[in-house]
Amino acid sequence: MSSYDVAQEYREEPDLVTSRQALDLYKRKDATKVVVLFKAVGNAPVMLRNDFNISASNPFQAIVVFLRKHIGWRVQDPLFTYINQSFAPAPDDNVGNLYRAFSTNGRLIVNYSTLAAWG
Repeated sequence: MSSYDVAQEYREEPDLVTSRQALDLYKRKDATKVVVLFKAVGNAPVMLRNDFNISASNPFQAIVVFLRKHIGWRVQDPLFTYINQSFAPAPDDNVGNLYRAFSTNGRLIVNYSTLAAWG
């Protein structure tokens, strides 16, 4: 009875990727930046500059923290964010994925309000 050597198979097949290599590739951060355009809705404070380059590897929560800092909004103050006036993304949604799926004219439009504006 002969034993099967998995390591030998990987040495013979250089195109096969080990699970460790695949995991390392998955964990690698996306270094690209995406343009995020902020638009105030209702009585929300308006930003003097409203478009920023933000890393695509960030979760959407990073955009919320960034926005709160720039408009001087405290954590306990209500702030509602929407993509393209239509839906509120989850805090753990990836900015790069949102950009690829919902960007308009090369920008990810984030509407923000102090009151719930869209369902």
